[in-house]
Amino acid sequence: MELDLCYAKNSKSFGKVPVKDSTTIADVKKEIYKLNGKLNTNRQSIRLDPKGRSVKDSDTVGALGLKNLAKIYVKDLGPQIGWKTVFLAEYAGPLAVYLWIYQRPWLFYGETSAPVSLTANIAAICYTIHYAKRLLETIFVHRFSHATMPLMNLFKNCSYYWGFTAYVAYHVNHPLFTSPCMTQVYAALAGFVFCELGNLSIHLNLRNLRPPGTTIRRIPMPDSNPLTQLYRFVSCPNYTYEFGAWFSFAVMTQCIPAHLFAVAGLVQMAIWAKGKHRLYCKEFKDYPRGRKAILPFLL
Repeated sequence: MELDLCYAKNSKSFGKVPVKDSTTIADVKKEIYKLNGKLNTNRQSIRLDPKGRSVKDSDTVGALGLKNLAKIYVKDLGPQIGWKTVFLAEYAGPLAVYLWIYQRPWLFYGETSAPVSLTANIAAICYTIHYAKRLLETIFVHRFSHATMPLMNLFKNCSYYWGFTAYVAYHVNHPLFTSPCMTQVYAALAGFVFCELGNLSIHLNLRNLRPPGTTIRRIPMPDSNPLTQLYRFVSCPNYTYEFGAWFSFAVMTQCIPAHLFAVAGLVQMAIWAKGKHRLYCKEFKDYPRGRKAILPFLL
């Protein structure tokens, strides 16, 4: 039995591969790479329709109902880069940028004798903790379902995180920065710490859902950690906590750029969360129907 390989872009056939019912899409990708050395397995998206969704690497020819000489369509995803590499770059940059502006204010504002406020010091510590946590999670916690992402994402993601960090840091560390009252600062700091711990708890919970070296997907559920109880209300509580942390940071600094960063993050994470929520509902018939995507009872 053979499959007819076609480019998704123009439906033009470029070869055939021998398969069995038990052959997986991952095996098919390896054969495609032998036919076209430019299409390594990470660059390939295999589809049953030129404009359809990608099928999973674990799917078998038999399970997909493919018969002899059935057409499958291959889309070139372009140059790829490892997810971990992208995450390390996009999180290391803000850490360096923020601390550079915080520690060397004369480079940005000129010589000044204005003392650094306690709130600016606390904000620098919070920024450092957040991105140091993200780096450590990338190295030791996260398990990625895909090995790579498009190379252009590296430049897009880094521009977003690094640029917004410079925008926020410039204003929070400015000699004319005016701190809100310390009651507001400490209350917001408590919210920031709570949300950071909640975000870490969800990431650890997600790690435990997927055994090492697999792409198994399960319904995320609360565990013994009380901070994971947010799963009872939303599908992506890690995003909920992430927004909560940055909203708390914005309240703590009372800085417009920080508020803009929090809102921009919420918009992007809401898009991701709604997409994941739809996939969960489609994939799992017994998925809890009362959950929202990111904001309890709202969104």
